[in-house]
Amino acid sequence: MRRVHVIVSGDVQGVGYRYTMKIVAMEAGVVGWVRNRRDGSVEAEFEGDDGPVDEVLAWMAEGPPGSQVTGAQVTDASPRSPSAESGFEVLRTA
Repeated sequence: MRRVHVIVSGDVQGVGYRYTMKIVAMEAGVVGWVRNRRDGSVEAEFEGDDGPVDEVLAWMAEGPPGSQVTGAQVTDASPRSPSAESGFEVLRTA
C-alpha cells in the first residue's frame, strides 16, 4: 500500500484536470482526493497498491488534453487505515 501527496504545476486549471483525474483514479482503484490551489496548481493525495498509484502518477504527469503540466512534486505519505477513506473526491479550492 502506497500513499502519495502530489502538487502539479503548469496550465492545469480550467481544463478538466480534477474531474478527469477522478475518473482515472476510480478506474485505477485508488482512493483519495484532488483540488485546485489558489496559486494555479492542482493538489492531490491518494493511495492504493503500487501499480495503480504509479498509473495515476503517470497520468498526472501528462494531464488531460488541453493541459500543460510543467512539474509534479511527489511526496510519499503515511498510508491510512483501510476504513478511513473510500472513493475519490474533488474538493473545494484551498
